Amino acid sequence: MASEANGSLANEKAPETVGVGRYVEMEQDGDPNTVKSRLSGLLWHGGSAYDAWFSCASNQVAQVLLTLPYSFSQLGMLSGIMFQLFYGLMGSWTAYLISVLYVEYRTRKEREKADFRNHVIQWFEVLDGLLGKHWRNVGLAFNCTFLLFGSVIQLIACARYHESICMDYTVVSRAVLICMVHRVANSYAVVYGSSISNIYYINDKLDKRTWTYIFGACCATTVFIPSFHNYRIWSFLGLVMTTYTAWYLAVASLIHGQVDGVKHSGPTKMVLYFTGATNILYTFGGHAVTVEIMHAMWRPQKFKAIYLMATLYVLTLTLPSAASVYWAFGDQLLTHSNALALLPRTPFRDAAVVLMLVHQFITFGFACTPLYFVWEKLIGLHDCRSVCKRAAARLPVVVPIWFVAIIFPFFGPINSAVGALLVSFTVYIIPALAHMITFRSASARELSCAARCMQNAVEPPPRLVGRWTGTFIINAFVVAWVLVVGFGFGGWASMTNFVHQIDTFGLFTKCYQCPPPPLPPGAAPALPFPGGLGNITMPFNGTAGGAGGLPPAQAPSPAHFLHHHHRHHSHGL
Repeated sequence: MASEANGSLANEKAPETVGVGRYVEMEQDGDPNTVKSRLSGLLWHGGSAYDAWFSCASNQVAQVLLTLPYSFSQLGMLSGIMFQLFYGLMGSWTAYLISVLYVEYRTRKEREKADFRNHVIQWFEVLDGLLGKHWRNVGLAFNCTFLLFGSVIQLIACARYHESICMDYTVVSRAVLICMVHRVANSYAVVYGSSISNIYYINDKLDKRTWTYIFGACCATTVFIPSFHNYRIWSFLGLVMTTYTAWYLAVASLIHGQVDGVKHSGPTKMVLYFTGATNILYTFGGHAVTVEIMHAMWRPQKFKAIYLMATLYVLTLTLPSAASVYWAFGDQLLTHSNALALLPRTPFRDAAVVLMLVHQFITFGFACTPLYFVWEKLIGLHDCRSVCKRAAARLPVVVPIWFVAIIFPFFGPINSAVGALLVSFTVYIIPALAHMITFRSASARELSCAARCMQNAVEPPPRLVGRWTGTFIINAFVVAWVLVVGFGFGGWASMTNFVHQIDTFGLFTKCYQCPPPPLPPGAAPALPFPGGLGNITMPFNGTAGGAGGLPPAQAPSPAHFLHHHHRHHSHGL
């Protein structure tokens, strides 16, 4: 971020004829020469190309970093690598399409003298302006539902981290310090409350539902962050956290070496293959917030290649870490959806757990902020400049997210289901179709080219992809592939596993996939599924390789949590 002081980036703040109007945030203008203003600009006011790159990279790789080795165990090494490269490239392409449509929409509106200084443009508004209200409604439904479940996933992931490590006092202290700093920044202009003290209760005596309550309250502090324009320091720190965790996984796995009798039998079942592929589809589907990130930029036209650059960096994290962990542990990952569960406890792993825990708060904010905007526009408070009024108005958005996380605490299955049913349409099919329809006529393409000559719109597709003809072919392929493989096969596989989770554990389960309570001496083990072995169906996070496999642990009774204090380091998150 220090490089932003260079002259080349300083020019980004200069006004342009089109596409510069930027969102006026909820803070008061002050003297730009004061120390407070300079510090605020360094940590708070981001709008450069670097800020957008940090936001895209930090948002793209989050808790899925820990589940990708599990996907490799389902897909096999070769398929896992190929799907990451393929979906990474496809995601970058559709992010490019979204950026083209955003600039086209904004150009048209600013020709009509529209003022966006107090308004954040969102994806459904782009669809409305270019294609009409029916596209707006479809885009709004898919985008909001995807972001809602994306926020739910972050909340569930927070509740699962406490199992990976029995934290001692030092680790808890580190978590307290980091989360207190996070809350201070979130409560930028107000006095923050005392609920952050809940972090002191990190221990293995609390079940996952209780952790969901606690982290839900902590994540609610994101209501104080006005927009993506104000995620400068958090995007930077978030990427540092995921970078450390990714290279820790890779190095620790290589140092650990292969376990005795390691097997790499994947792929073994079609259901497992497509659930693994869908999880990777979800991994590179983080560009549902592309429009909001672009709108926070001083020059949105520079976004074209930013997402591709972010994806290339993310691949340097996901490929070495996933491949190394799968090489070391093989089929053991089929029963451990979180890679940290298989690595021995060390201070380095403690640090990775804490950093990924804090990163969940940042990712929750990324997923939830567009929902805040939609809600503000619905109730007529989007142009309000008061921090407290808008924060209070945003709180009802957190409640349904909290509730859904309690109903469906299925960490692995919900990732795959969201990827197949929501990501496939939200960030792949709809953008590709919208681009094809917007520029389907020669007049629309000529208008775009003419506008480009006046520096009022984006240029036509690059020659590398074959200009307009090549773009239409690529878009048609994206739609067909994602519709058949992602939504079709992926939806079938993920929903099959999701239903199995509900049948096995039920809704509102108190502690999903927690270790079973210890049996009394001399007691015979009971089958964890009603009806005997004939009804055992392996869920997403509990599928074992080989014949039969081991069934997942049944959720223990509430009395278990009053007496159970031990967690072995090999338990899954």
